[in-house]
Amino acid sequence: MRETPLSNCERLFLLKAIEEKKRLDGRQAYDYRNIKITFGTDYGCCTVCLGKTRVLAQVSCELVPPKDSRPTEGIMFFNLELSSMASPGFQPSRQSELLVTLNRQLERCLRNSKCIDTESLCVVSGEKVWQIRVDVHVLNHDGNLMDAASIAAISALCHFRRPDVAIQGRDITVFSPEERDPVPLSIYHMPICVSFAFFQQGTYLLVDPCEKEELVMDGLLVIAMNKHREILNT
Repeated sequence: MRETPLSNCERLFLLKAIEEKKRLDGRQAYDYRNIKITFGTDYGCCTVCLGKTRVLAQVSCELVPPKDSRPTEGIMFFNLELSSMASPGFQPSRQSELLVTLNRQLERCLRNSKCIDTESLCVVSGEKVWQIRVDVHVLNHDGNLMDAASIAAISALCHFRRPDVAIQGRDITVFSPEERDPVPLSIYHMPICVSFAFFQQGTYLLVDPCEKEELVMDGLLVIAMNKHREILNT
């Protein structure tokens, strides 16, 4: 990712404003931007707007052989893409450090936290399980991609319905939505990421940093939590 550099004047202005507890969009230090969630006509399609940051999530599924180490569990697969339309700094077809970091954090937040009952995705033990794929596309980048991506992904998973199946001997029949109602995923809890930006060696702390605030921050802390106040990942 090629970041658009800030001038010294812009950098000093931002840091001075943070010292005076002022933000470019008028928020307080611990205020989130407005969140808007829109669901598509297809199951598992969701768009999240976090301020001007916009992310699209799409969930799909297919029957695949299970992993040898987990013959009775389904598979969760996450794929995040940074479109060059979202920011001039994003380079298509390149595995940037930001992309790798976001993918890993999304996997830790949603897969490692075991928010989905993967055993319920098993169709035939050791032979066929559902693989749930979550594709997350960044449509516009104005900071805090991780929070927007986690909200979009878990919302799309809640909205998703997989086809119903029937088993007769070794034969598996997959029913269309017209034949049988699709089945929702079994979700234990909904982890959401909350990002905190640090400035001037941790003297100042801001929630939900915008893109310009990220350019001058010293570090970022991302905490995944659910409504039970359980910290799932940092």
